[in-house]
Amino acid sequence: MFKLKTLALATATAGIIALSPMTAFADDGDTSRQLSEARQEGSVVTAIALNRHLNPFKIDVEVENGTAVLTGEVESDVDRDLAEQVAMSVDGVQKVDNQLTVDREAERNEHNDKSMTQRFDNATTTASVKSRLLWNSNTEGLDINVTTMNGVVTLEGTAQSEEAKELAERLAANTDGVRDVENNITVNANATTAAKAQNTADEAGEAISDAWITSKVKSTFLFSNNLDGLDITVETENGQVTLSGTVATAAEKELAVETARNIRGVTDVNASALNVAG
Repeated sequence: MFKLKTLALATATAGIIALSPMTAFADDGDTSRQLSEARQEGSVVTAIALNRHLNPFKIDVEVENGTAVLTGEVESDVDRDLAEQVAMSVDGVQKVDNQLTVDREAERNEHNDKSMTQRFDNATTTASVKSRLLWNSNTEGLDINVTTMNGVVTLEGTAQSEEAKELAERLAANTDGVRDVENNITVNANATTAAKAQNTADEAGEAISDAWITSKVKSTFLFSNNLDGLDITVETENGQVTLSGTVATAAEKELAVETARNIRGVTDVNASALNVAG
């Protein structure tokens, strides 16, 4: 089963997150549900990793049938409530079972410890890269492990083609916080089976909401080195994404369009209202 069970933010030394393919024998409906739950778990984990108030804590996330279960330990009731709000804000999460416990004796010395800060950065970068691979329609079915150490991302696993391998590297390299990428992905034609099975299940059973698409386009822009901070508004209707606002160069506009077009579920991108300054 494809699960992002635990992101041990306060203890992980390299922040390893695996992207695992579905078992070939899973039926379309069950596979689609598992994929949806995995994406929701990944979104919650990413949101927690990117929240400076929550990332010092070890918070485990599991989503099943629209309910996000949070377990672990935090410092205060405020942290506990914040974690619940973050999880509830993720598209597809209908309810939060907040099992977090409060240890009022806990201290946040991690903020003042350089090595711990680096571990948080590693975990955040790993979560960002993993999310971009999951949300991209061309890499979501690949069997890829993502590891980060001091800003260097290592990709390991299999892809069905050289093009898919190169795309995974480009997505990782263009992620905020990444200094370098070591691409150890091997090309294996058999990987196509897993990717095709996943895509078939997606097409057969999972309806992607416009809100989901909008949030993932915005998040992907946020994670991008070249698009983060740009004045881009994203709206989606019936799978068509409309980009508006202002960018500095034609190259940035082209990158924004390409990035949005590759998000899973996007049928078309309208960038006529996305202006180039000057």
